[in-house]
Amino acid sequence: MNTITGVTRGGAEWIPAFITDLNQANCIGCGRCFKVCPRDVFELLDRDDLDLDLDAGDDDDYDDDYGDDDDFSDDTSMVMGLKDPMDCIGCQACSRVCPKKCLSHASQPVAA
Repeated sequence: MNTITGVTRGGAEWIPAFITDLNQANCIGCGRCFKVCPRDVFELLDRDDLDLDLDAGDDDDYDDDYGDDDDFSDDTSMVMGLKDPMDCIGCQACSRVCPKKCLSHASQPVAA
């Protein structure tokens, strides 16, 4: 089975890895993935509306070294969700900025 491949401007071939999952129990709702995503893949959700095991990702001493902890560290009421994962282009920018490593990606087969 062939996987989806892309080509850079320089002619190099690359295999995009599309979003397959978002671990909302670990998500701190910082919005970094939303901000870097060039497509409409993510949405901010109210954590109270979701049935999450919050102890699974609890880390009170967490510091991501970005220096912006004051913006989001006390606000745990929001969490990211996948709005339209089929709009993902496989760039993985979201995973590179996620301080909690909440996102999973995988290559996908070419549709028949």
